[in-house]
Amino acid sequence: MDCIFCKIVNGELPSKKVYEDDHVVAFHDINPIAPVHVLMIPKKHIQSLMAIEPEDKELIGHLHLALQKVAEAMEVKDPGFRVITNIGKHGQQTVFHLHYHLIGGKQLEWTM
Repeated sequence: MDCIFCKIVNGELPSKKVYEDDHVVAFHDINPIAPVHVLMIPKKHIQSLMAIEPEDKELIGHLHLALQKVAEAMEVKDPGFRVITNIGKHGQQTVFHLHYHLIGGKQLEWTM
């Protein structure tokens, strides 16, 4: 599989990790748009939110709980932050491995 995020999970590509457990990994985005910009991914390859299967329910719940831990570790829990996932071409998904952007560390603007 030629997935950049799978290569990060497998240790084939470097990343600046901020969290990892048996099921998920979080690392700094290489092109941050805010002081805190972390990507959270499941270690299992899932193409996007639309490819989640019923058997992934526990993994996705685990990923969301891990997002809470990362928000606390990155010190954005109390002032607030944004979690985004891009889906498909029109949603600007560029890496086809489910991932969430945790963005914060400043007052965010609403953009469209």
